[in-house]
Amino acid sequence: MTGKRIGIKDVAARAGVSQGTVSHVLNHPDRVRPERREAVEQAIDELGFVRHESARQLRAGYSSTIGLLLLDAWNPSFQTMAHGVEDAAEGADMTLLMSNSGRSLERESTYLRVFAEHRMAGAVVIPHDEYSHEPHPIQAGGMPVVLLDRVDTRPGVLSVGVDDVAGGRLAAEHLLGLGHRHLLFVGDDSLAVPVHDRLTGVREAVTGSRPAASLDVMTCELTGQAGREVGARLARTPRTRRPTGIIGAIDLLAIGILQGLHQHEITAPHDLSIVGYDDIPFAAQLSVPLTTVRRPHYDMGVAAVRLLCAAIGEETLQSTHIGFTPELVVRSSSGPPQVRRTTTRRSASAGATRTTKESS
Repeated sequence: MTGKRIGIKDVAARAGVSQGTVSHVLNHPDRVRPERREAVEQAIDELGFVRHESARQLRAGYSSTIGLLLLDAWNPSFQTMAHGVEDAAEGADMTLLMSNSGRSLERESTYLRVFAEHRMAGAVVIPHDEYSHEPHPIQAGGMPVVLLDRVDTRPGVLSVGVDDVAGGRLAAEHLLGLGHRHLLFVGDDSLAVPVHDRLTGVREAVTGSRPAASLDVMTCELTGQAGREVGARLARTPRTRRPTGIIGAIDLLAIGILQGLHQHEITAPHDLSIVGYDDIPFAAQLSVPLTTVRRPHYDMGVAAVRLLCAAIGEETLQSTHIGFTPELVVRSSSGPPQVRRTTTRRSASAGATRTTKESS
């Protein structure tokens, strides 16, 4: 490895052709006689030549590369979205470059600027949207951008998202329908608009329930470790004060809660019921498969690329927003609350009657 960059001049010398012929093979192979094209292609393979894509884009004025900016590359939900984006980009003969903001607005801004500087054709962005009354703007230098996992119907904004308010209602209505009357929502709704929407849906369901139900909210980070800490905290809570139905803002939280409770010999659905949100790939593979609200992450990624390609091609768009509907998936982690039987004991000394409740 000498470190010398191989250029068109080197390929031309190896193939015994002019540099113009090499350029035609790279950009207009149909214009080159088969024997010369084969010689150039063989030289490219032997030398390991890689074309200067940025220079080609400057000459052509366009690119066949799109960017994907993930919010959290380690989150299984976003990984599945990325899979959909990648497959759809390949199907559209586009090259995909991925970056990760790591839930940082500064990194998000930096990567968007880099995408624009490299004249990418467009980008799919999962934005870092902490909850506020207005979503923060995406500055991409005029490059077409599709916002993924955001419901944004403002004029001129392209977005693909899920009705997470409806999803939150689904989760709460499931537990309420099983008979639970003390629910707990776990997660910090200020960290992300989708989480805020889920809590809104949960509150709507609880407010409208009959007979009346109560809702507690426990704020924590959106991680499995935070879920395990919540599980341990719940285990220390007296049974009479402990909620019987728990909704995790994301599956990772719900799974962590299951694990934290299990360490204290508290199990679902016998002792309490747990519902997650997302339906990440291994939610169904747990020792207690997780009831959850499914979002079609792969299909969302595919839809985002199709919307982006239409914008790049300056097609007339029937809609600038593509919305998906969540779906409840019932598994083993949820069930009716424990039935408590009432027993009567008589004090031998005073002849008094004492009523106690025991879990069956």
